[in-house]
Amino acid sequence: MSITAITHQRLTWVNIVNPTQEDVAYLRKHYNFHPLDLEDVLSQNERPKIDEYDDYLFIVMHFPVFDPQRQLTRSCEVDFFIGAGYLITIHDGQLKPLNRLFEACHDDGVARAKHMGRGAGRLLYSILDSMVDYNFAILRKVDAKIKAIEENMFTEDMRTIVQSISLIRRDIIALRRVVKPQIAIVSNLERKDRPFIQEELDVYFGDIVDGFSRAWDILEDYREVIEGLSATSDSVTSYRINDVIRVLTVISVIMLPLTVITGVYGMNLEWLPAADTIYGFFIVVGFMVLVAGGMLLYFRLRGFI
Repeated sequence: MSITAITHQRLTWVNIVNPTQEDVAYLRKHYNFHPLDLEDVLSQNERPKIDEYDDYLFIVMHFPVFDPQRQLTRSCEVDFFIGAGYLITIHDGQLKPLNRLFEACHDDGVARAKHMGRGAGRLLYSILDSMVDYNFAILRKVDAKIKAIEENMFTEDMRTIVQSISLIRRDIIALRRVVKPQIAIVSNLERKDRPFIQEELDVYFGDIVDGFSRAWDILEDYREVIEGLSATSDSVTSYRINDVIRVLTVISVIMLPLTVITGVYGMNLEWLPAADTIYGFFIVVGFMVLVAGGMLLYFRLRGFI
């Protein structure tokens, strides 16, 4: 089993990392949890929700975690069982703030008294508060990436710019999918009074709601900015493509009369101008250069090149 517990005064914090059937059997034996909640514990694809019972709450929440291998922000599920005298957290061990908080309460008596000395509701607030701060740390990284794109938007390497915009857009979509459902969950904790959560904690949970709401507003701003940067990159790319097409068109137009001239003189007819002189080749080449130069001058005067 991967169960670790901390007890302080009348509160026990049970932390389960990567739950197994043995862990579920332990919970079934020591707590009176609904069988459907115990089934949800083994699933990593549960939607955020809050199930309320007479003597406990079962809460499913998701928090963002950056996957460096896939270069993608993904959601990490955390299941909470909270009741009188206990808080149980179940997760996959990827959330650094949650791991650090548990280690601090395990090793430091001062931290243990601070976070666990006022009941399970206050401990739940401490966990959510650390996760909100972690959300903003991820958002700051996204902001830094957006600023880097803004600075390099008009460089020659547009392929890298477009790829970076696509990656950031994917991150923003993932973060929006994670953050929005959590607002309703914490709002429920703020509004409703429960016997195993102290009444004065509604202000604290209100602060968590504000934190998630600010994160959502920031993501909305990021979404608008990245859409604008995407439109700008498309415009820059289209402009550069038009430049290339214009140059190729000018070259094609210039080559057209030169091709006609070389085609005519390739027929080897006797009456062709300068065909019977020793300087015929140089005369024809000079005429072709004159035609090409005249066309270049015309395109230059018209602003085509």
